[in-house]
Amino acid sequence: MNMINKSAFKAAVRGFLGVLLRALARLFFRVRVDGVEEALAANAGEGRRLLVVANHESFLDGMLLGLFLPIRDMVFMVHTEAIKNIWLRIGLGLLADYLSVDPSNPMAVKQVIRLLASGRPVAIFPEGRITLTGSLMKVYEGPAFVAAKTGATVLPVRIDGPLRSYFSRMRGQRRKVFPRVTLTVLPATRLPMPEAPNARMRHYKSGEAMRRLMQEMALAKRHQNTLYGVLCDAVARHGRDRRVVEDIRQVEYTYQDLLKMALMLGRLAGRLTTRGERVGLLLPNMAPTLGLFLGLTALKRVPAMLNYTAGVDGMQTACTAACIRTLITSRAFVEQARLAGKLAALQGLERIVYLEDLRGQARFFDKLWLMCWALWFPRQVEVEATPEDAAVALFTSGSEGKPKGVVLSHRAILANIMQIRAIIDFTCDDRVLNVLPIFHSFGLTAGTLLPVLTGASLFLYPSPLHYRVIPELAYDRGCTVMFGTSTFLGNYARFAHPYDFYRLRYVVSGAEKLSSAVREQWFEKFGIRILEGYGATETAPVIAVNTPMAYRGGTVGQFLPGLEYRLQATPGIERGGVLHVRGPNVMSGYLRADRPGELQAPSSELGEGWYETGDIVDVDDDGFVRIVGRLKRFAKVAGEMVSLEAVEKMASMASPGAQHAVSSRPDEDKGEALVLFTTDAGLGRAALQKAARESGMPELSVPRRIVRVEALPLLGTGKTDYVTLKQMAEAA
Repeated sequence: MNMINKSAFKAAVRGFLGVLLRALARLFFRVRVDGVEEALAANAGEGRRLLVVANHESFLDGMLLGLFLPIRDMVFMVHTEAIKNIWLRIGLGLLADYLSVDPSNPMAVKQVIRLLASGRPVAIFPEGRITLTGSLMKVYEGPAFVAAKTGATVLPVRIDGPLRSYFSRMRGQRRKVFPRVTLTVLPATRLPMPEAPNARMRHYKSGEAMRRLMQEMALAKRHQNTLYGVLCDAVARHGRDRRVVEDIRQVEYTYQDLLKMALMLGRLAGRLTTRGERVGLLLPNMAPTLGLFLGLTALKRVPAMLNYTAGVDGMQTACTAACIRTLITSRAFVEQARLAGKLAALQGLERIVYLEDLRGQARFFDKLWLMCWALWFPRQVEVEATPEDAAVALFTSGSEGKPKGVVLSHRAILANIMQIRAIIDFTCDDRVLNVLPIFHSFGLTAGTLLPVLTGASLFLYPSPLHYRVIPELAYDRGCTVMFGTSTFLGNYARFAHPYDFYRLRYVVSGAEKLSSAVREQWFEKFGIRILEGYGATETAPVIAVNTPMAYRGGTVGQFLPGLEYRLQATPGIERGGVLHVRGPNVMSGYLRADRPGELQAPSSELGEGWYETGDIVDVDDDGFVRIVGRLKRFAKVAGEMVSLEAVEKMASMASPGAQHAVSSRPDEDKGEALVLFTTDAGLGRAALQKAARESGMPELSVPRRIVRVEALPLLGTGKTDYVTLKQMAEAA
């Protein structure tokens, strides 16, 4: 009888405290729960085993789940370290039953299995500990194995908001006493027991499935915002006085300074242009370029980033395709980069505006508007826009043909930033060194907008070709993150001191295949493992990337969360197929010179919204992507499909220290013949034939024509210029 009375009293106390705390939480934290129907459906039915999994932002998380999820009699799994906090222990003990567990202890798994078998819902944080980075941390295998072993229904819940409170452990941001909190309940799912030869592999595969589920959860709350709107959010979160951008002039700009540039330059450029107009920008990696870019997007102009290394034909094609009437550049930049001749040759422009003149057009009332109103109410300046509106027009490299305009929406760029942050922990303590040009999607999204919009510091350098200067900059500024191409990274390694990159946490390679020689050189000289990724301008740009938590050499990592993919079989290719992707980061469409100004929405043989990459890839059982080659970079020699990239790899085996590129030309006898361009004067067919035998490649893959060059022709992005090589091959 006493036991019944105690249980009833305990239930009454918990009920009263629950009502009181729920009311206080709604009042102070303005808690909102999305997806209550999913939670009710997941908890329906007798004897149904339910496992609630959530990300871990703060000490408030357990209380929030207990108060606002409509699931009764739930037991909370709490990390043994977290429960040492006396206030958490008292508060959680008064509200719900909990079990203190060590996620790394196998006995904890058995305890959870017994609880689920008894029919009680269990809530668990697969990360174990509260995040220190704001991104997903280590995911333990135990919760995933429990779900697979018991066949429990897994209910994912995304918690947003407590990270900014004083109950979190995140540093480097402004905290709020009562931030707004949102719980997003996602559709329930199941994690089937994976097929594997032993228990250890089953644990591993279950953990990988849970990690991917947690990464998908990170994208559950997609921002219905614009680039400028997210900039305003970053200013509010990190403070106006936070130093965020520095460039070659060695001036550190705060968020307040960046806002000033964006507002004033946007206002002045807005007078010369109209809403929706594509405005050409021919500017280097400098803070004013970033300010002008953001200012134009705030006023619903579309910056069209011109590639000043593309030559007159490439720039003219871009201007024609995007119907550019106004071009903004800088006299100092035009003089230093020797672009006057290219500018003079461009046709169809109505005006060329120089930044030096634009600044001089600021009147007294403009400055009064800026200092007395716009700077303090920056959100009011933005012209009403939607995430689907065009944010930028970029242009493909033209490495295999004429450049095409790629229109990326605010949604595409912000989705790609969120996808990257879901798998790699960029923090406010990071300092990013970006030497990739902003006219390149890799340099714009990952190298520039990602750090600026998430609170990390950014150093902008105008040229990736200064191989001696850039390592010294990384050392002097204590940079922790660096993006580059294989070619550039290889040259930095040649000239760098072994201690220049002592603070680098992440070095991410993209835009071209990472050379194995470059990978080994960085690991041996600096002790740094380069994370190779893969993307396209059309996907804003990242499609897949290796991460510290999911890395496999020889691949470009796993697909980003939220991205669908299909492989289309190709005759002559035994493994893999042509990659088609669809997702929130895919472009709005193409602009082509033969149909100026007309937006061609993405589509492929799979339907509308799909983008055909033109790359042949192979995906292994664990989801790691291996690039077989470009569909256009295959030659048909004597009726057999030969990958030109595979031939280049074979040449690198024969001569590791040199640079190699392969093209093809028509051949009357065999259909096509291979031509190898190499910087190794001593490389001959005998060495290539030996490398072919060792790598298992057929004799017909060995080029009969070998051309010695001083250096391979490169585009401004660091990619090999295969258009020029094709012309050289046909001339040879």
